[in-house]
Amino acid sequence: MASPATEPEVFDVVIFGASGFTGKYVIREALKFLPPNASLLRTLAIAGRSRDRLAAALRWAAAPGPAPDVPILVADASDPDSLAALAARARVLLSCAGPFRLYGHQVAAACAAAGTDCLDISGEPEFMERVEEDLHHVAARNGSLIVSACGFDSIPAELGFLFNSRQWDPPSAPVSVVANVSLESSKKIVGNFGTFESAVLGVANASQLQALRRSRPRPAKPNIPGHPPPKGKLIEHDKALGLWVLKLPSADTVVVKRTLSKVTEHPEGLPGGVEESPKFAKHRKEFWSSVKPAHFGMKIGTRSLVGVLRFIWTGLFIGIVGGSSFGRSLLLKFPGFFSLGWFRKTGPTEQEVSSASFKMWFVGRGYSDLGRVLDRGTKPDKEIVTRVSGPEIGYVTTPIVLVQCALIVLGQRVNLPEGGVYTPGIVFGPTDLQKRLEENGLSFDLISTRTIT
Repeated sequence: MASPATEPEVFDVVIFGASGFTGKYVIREALKFLPPNASLLRTLAIAGRSRDRLAAALRWAAAPGPAPDVPILVADASDPDSLAALAARARVLLSCAGPFRLYGHQVAAACAAAGTDCLDISGEPEFMERVEEDLHHVAARNGSLIVSACGFDSIPAELGFLFNSRQWDPPSAPVSVVANVSLESSKKIVGNFGTFESAVLGVANASQLQALRRSRPRPAKPNIPGHPPPKGKLIEHDKALGLWVLKLPSADTVVVKRTLSKVTEHPEGLPGGVEESPKFAKHRKEFWSSVKPAHFGMKIGTRSLVGVLRFIWTGLFIGIVGGSSFGRSLLLKFPGFFSLGWFRKTGPTEQEVSSASFKMWFVGRGYSDLGRVLDRGTKPDKEIVTRVSGPEIGYVTTPIVLVQCALIVLGQRVNLPEGGVYTPGIVFGPTDLQKRLEENGLSFDLISTRTIT
């Protein structure tokens, strides 16, 4: 008599796109939390198109020790059947294969259909909003939690905004919070080519994002006191921070605004399932009651004006040359030239990664006494500055953030929304994610509180 077929093993975490630039660093971070280390991560698998490349990435991630016995699964974003089989074998799938507008939707769709939780590291607004439009109801029905931007885009920005917002004790309240991000290194800062490619494709398809937004209902508008802050100059010198800052069209801004819109619809946050801990439910409600909405924006800063001009150079070339297919091919063929060496196809060296870090300064301005100010209509009279800082953004901070989010999903699933497509802030804001990040190399600090005139 024939024995019944063995059911395929289901893994706690599967890393898809694990052989890519960022993927191999995610493997290295995840290996820290496998047994015998005390952790919720009991089983891990890696996945992608090439078994050989995945095996090489695993050896790299485990060095200088031997490669552990981590299963390798073959799946291709262009093969829906392979993605369906992959999603069925994961409790949490970590999607690292970008650009996400090319490869991410299929992965998220497979997870939504299978009821598998999916976290990705996208920083592409069109991808994130299209996944929400296309897959939210399917994911909610099947109990799949899909969360984009679980890396440097956009969790430091989201948690940093929430941290600043919660420093405003009543009757004070913020009107605006501006995040000024500064990338620092004792060597050369080199970005991920995938990030450059995503930016080029995003500019080329900007009209599709606008069309998508026009086709959807307007999001709920947070009740922010006072008048919107003035637009200000494109380039400014912030003497207090010692930075030249440039306005940055950022996915972080979009994600924070989506979180605030969702909190406006659900002032107590999104409840977990029927087994949600009463203690966590109480904490969730208290957490969101302490968050005060504000206008949010991003700026990128450097110590020298030359550094700002480098950002402008890169942005102008992407905006102008990326308008045609021929121009895009040039941009993607010669990223080093068009970004003055900021991006290159080979990615940074290990020394360049280890020497890099970031600081993100959140400058909140608002009212010391909200009730009195609303009567007078006066200008903001209070400023609170907070800071989030940590190691290199793309290959160190992003894997740390992504893996900690996965561990929270594994260990605290009953306290999280049952299913649907959401921003990281609305899902992870009330959890212990900030504490976990502080235990793994990031810092959240209150820098100053002062009266302004």
